Amino acid sequence: MASKISVSPFWNLPISTQKTQFYTQFPLLQQFPSSSRIFSSKLKSNSYKSISVSAAVTEESQTSPPSSSSPTSSSKLVLVVGGSGGVGQIVVASLLNRNVKLRLILRDPEKATTLFGEQDEEKMQVWKGDTRSPTGIDPSVFEGVTHVICCTGTTAFPSRRWDGDNTPERVDWDGVRNLVSALPKSLKRIVLVSSIGVTKFNELPWSIMNLFGVLKYKKMGEDFVRNSGLPFTIIRAGRLTDGPYTSYDLNTLLQATAGERRAVLIGQGDKLVGEVSRLVVAEACIQALDIDFTEGQTYEVNSIPGDGPGTDTLKWQELFRASHSN
Repeated sequence: MASKISVSPFWNLPISTQKTQFYTQFPLLQQFPSSSRIFSSKLKSNSYKSISVSAAVTEESQTSPPSSSSPTSSSKLVLVVGGSGGVGQIVVASLLNRNVKLRLILRDPEKATTLFGEQDEEKMQVWKGDTRSPTGIDPSVFEGVTHVICCTGTTAFPSRRWDGDNTPERVDWDGVRNLVSALPKSLKRIVLVSSIGVTKFNELPWSIMNLFGVLKYKKMGEDFVRNSGLPFTIIRAGRLTDGPYTSYDLNTLLQATAGERRAVLIGQGDKLVGEVSRLVVAEACIQALDIDFTEGQTYEVNSIPGDGPGTDTLKWQELFRASHSN
């Protein structure tokens, strides 16, 4: 049953009051998927040394054996785009914990050392670049890449994060389009992090969230992925909680949030409204890489307090499959 939302006219109030009342009435709109924008015309590789990172592994997590159709860690090479952002940090740390080879594309490669320590380049490679420019994407970045997780984003409303041309149009549309256009046809899966509400950006309250086009451009990015001919999964996140993290001690931060908002809700059709832990979004992306029936699908993901699937692949399969029948 749909809930009725009553909205009082706050646009005639002073600006400071508008901001407070806006977020009081629409708490869902305070925070949406966000992370770094990456790629520049100059490409550079960096080497790192190995450390131990136990990311997104909570006390209730039980890891299932990989399915027979899943590539082994040695054969899989995952490209993470937006790896220094709120969700991207956790994706990277979780993949490192699984001993999955990965490659990052960052505008500032030094961030990788700050966040993840020095890693052996056999385990993690870091390239400098910026997806916002098609001339910044060198095909050699994609050599050997089997999977891609794209979790780039920016703020919905003007902020410091818009400095340097980091607007929703440049990040969520130009960036996604340039990235997808350059991906090899041999790719086994691209997982794109998007947002709930993208199909309703002309309706209240989503139209307010979309004043500067963030939902519209995310939807355009989604559609470009769908029409690319590449195997894809789209994860639409609710309002993000837990983080973003800015400390190099990511392991400690992840353990500190264990047990909060771990229960997972997955839907389809852009019907879910609510919040989601960044840890849950990151795990959903990683799980979707190897679950065959998630290919070609779009999911909305929320989380609520309570025990969740952790890294248990069988439980994630059940959650994804159950959403198909709703």
